[in-house]
Amino acid sequence: MSRLSARGLTLAYEDRVVVEDLDLAVPDGKVTVIVGPNACGKSTTLRALGRLLRPRSGSVVLDGEALSSLPTRRIAQAVGLLPQSPSAPEAITVADLVARGRQPHQHWWQQWSEADERAVVDAMARTSVSDLADRPVDALSGGQRQRVWIAMALAQDTDILLLDEPTTFLDIAHQVEVLDLVRRLNHERGRTVVAVLHDLNQAARYADHLVAMKSGRVVAEGPPSAIVTADLVHEVFGLDSIVIPDPITGSPLIVPTSPWTAPSGGCGTLRGELPDPPFHRSQGQP
Repeated sequence: MSRLSARGLTLAYEDRVVVEDLDLAVPDGKVTVIVGPNACGKSTTLRALGRLLRPRSGSVVLDGEALSSLPTRRIAQAVGLLPQSPSAPEAITVADLVARGRQPHQHWWQQWSEADERAVVDAMARTSVSDLADRPVDALSGGQRQRVWIAMALAQDTDILLLDEPTTFLDIAHQVEVLDLVRRLNHERGRTVVAVLHDLNQAARYADHLVAMKSGRVVAEGPPSAIVTADLVHEVFGLDSIVIPDPITGSPLIVPTSPWTAPSGGCGTLRGELPDPPFHRSQGQP
């Protein structure tokens, strides 16, 4: 079953086609991760799933209806989206920004409720930004801002959550913290999550369903343990590697082949490094 899917989806920016004739069914109640090289169309696909980009052809379907035909409020109550480079109003505080995630659930006769308050407090606690509540968002570090944006998406309290590179700007500890949070939300609340990640090992570790894209098309999809092979990594990323079981989770772990080393018996030249120019004597110099 899939509440959210793409059917024959073609996406373009003016005359440049980025995704062509793509079919994708997002498994309900699972964590789906989309991976692929830069400019392969993964973020563009996510934008279309959240109705930030109108398809050139084909459609995105939510609960059996074309996304293009649904009211914006209804979509916002069902699908939360954290884009790749969100921007906040100048001088807005953390608490005020997170509270904006509740707008799809409010009405003209009831602007704020106890349910809104609980959702905001819970979202800020889960993303460890409660202590930043009164600080301006534009005064935060990149990692802090990213966690605040994730808190806003969580406060929206939707059944489907779309995250475009949610670990951007985060150090490794906070990357793991955010991805663990995504897994907990999926497990404890049954949320369907679709995330775009650059790190293939993190994707294989946290995904129930992995989608590998290249040149605007789906190359392979399924459980990471079933599809991640050295051949797939080479086909999608052009990287020679071996794939071994992660010693902690058992998920596929991609290990690139041997790095460059200096030839034995002398210093090597790094790729792209020019050798020292020859020494030329000046005129009249002995």
